[in-house]
Amino acid sequence: MALSGTLHRLIGPGAPLGSLRGQLLRWLLGPLLVLVALNTVSVYRNALDAADVAYDRSLLASTRALAERVSIVDGKVVADVPYVALDSFETDTLGRIYYKVTGLNGETVSGYGDLPAVPANVPRSEAYPALVRFYHASYNGQPVRIAALLQPVYDDSMRGIALIQVGETLEARRGLSNQILFDTLVWQALLLLAVALLVWFAVRLVLQPLMRLKIAVETRSLNDSSDVDPTLVHKEVRPLVAAMNSSRSRLHILISSQRRFIADASHQLRTPLTVLKTQAELALRECDRAGVHPDETRAALREIVHSIAATTDSTVNLANRLLTLARIEHGGNADGAAAQSEPVSLRDIARQVGLEMAMAAVAKQIDLSLEAETECVVDGQGLLLHEMIANLVDNALRYTPQGGTVVLRVAQRGGGVTLEVEDSGHGIPASERERVFAPFYRAAATLERNPGGAGLGLAIVRDIASLHGAGITLSDAAGGQGLKVEIRLPAMASASK
Repeated sequence: MALSGTLHRLIGPGAPLGSLRGQLLRWLLGPLLVLVALNTVSVYRNALDAADVAYDRSLLASTRALAERVSIVDGKVVADVPYVALDSFETDTLGRIYYKVTGLNGETVSGYGDLPAVPANVPRSEAYPALVRFYHASYNGQPVRIAALLQPVYDDSMRGIALIQVGETLEARRGLSNQILFDTLVWQALLLLAVALLVWFAVRLVLQPLMRLKIAVETRSLNDSSDVDPTLVHKEVRPLVAAMNSSRSRLHILISSQRRFIADASHQLRTPLTVLKTQAELALRECDRAGVHPDETRAALREIVHSIAATTDSTVNLANRLLTLARIEHGGNADGAAAQSEPVSLRDIARQVGLEMAMAAVAKQIDLSLEAETECVVDGQGLLLHEMIANLVDNALRYTPQGGTVVLRVAQRGGGVTLEVEDSGHGIPASERERVFAPFYRAAATLERNPGGAGLGLAIVRDIASLHGAGITLSDAAGGQGLKVEIRLPAMASASK
């Protein structure tokens, strides 16, 4: 969780990702550069420690050589240090040498009397068996490194410990340190350059399959519905290719469905419009004959106009249902924007539909009734639910004989809401109940009783029910006469009133 949160903050939810090759190089070479820098510091410090050990060993050897020339003569500590010996101490390995020999009572026996004394807090070196201490000091305005050795001296008359101090300037040490730093930086830079070239080559080689996948997708024909070969890429990328293939397959299914729908709609619209045109031409011809049989012509014109009006109504009804289907496919809004679901009362919508269909029911002397005891609140889109119930009631009134009954029920059942529309008509055979949900399909029995229908009512009902996560079932009405449509919608969790 911490790593994913860090990456989310670094990349950002809406930040452009840019080049994959660039990101890989940055994430690989960036931390590598930091590690190389830390390693350079570590190597440099270790090299300085090794150089200090080597120079301290040389300084201690000079101090011991000087201590061997310290002795007691006539009860006094003397140091026999010829100038030749001092010259031999100042070599290329060491810098300028200063020394001091202190007697048993703290008196200066030989050397530079003002050489800095040993600080009280300097511990004895554990790296050597000799009683030696190393410390840094400043002498004559120059930094020096001093070794202080306690040397036992004795003769037959007395014994004690003399202090021998030998200091050197730090030019040689600094020169060696600078050389070590330069060599370390050069080698680390060469190493980083070599690693960067290897990483760049490796990233380029690893991304080649993605480039091949890109070319394969770009060069595919629009009519090519075959899957992209997942073996073109690495195992980790194959789920992405599988998702692409699945999305492409769904897209082809959608395009095919839209093409079929447009073809069917064009065919269905062409027929009534052709009839309308033919009837209009017939009316014109009858008008030309008006001078011969005016009374018969007027009657024929009235009949033709009536047919034109009926055909026009059928065409308008078909266009409205086509628009409803298109609106459902775009989420419920005519402009294509997804409509928001909200709590709606199915009982209130059913009551409103019943009032709207009351006149059509009275015209056919059909008993239209509503059975609803509770509000039955559902989460959905009110306009689409109204359209769904209106289509069910309209179908029931169309295919129920004169003097029949249509019952609209809304009830709370099994944790959900059930909507039922039951009529006393002729029903739909069981063999055709699955097919009637297809657009423009009409059962043979319904086609005979209402040839002017569009065949889109139940298709609209199915799409709206699917949009609301509802199930739909067709069955025989009570007593085996008529059709019962049952739709089961999930209820609102907080809708217990």
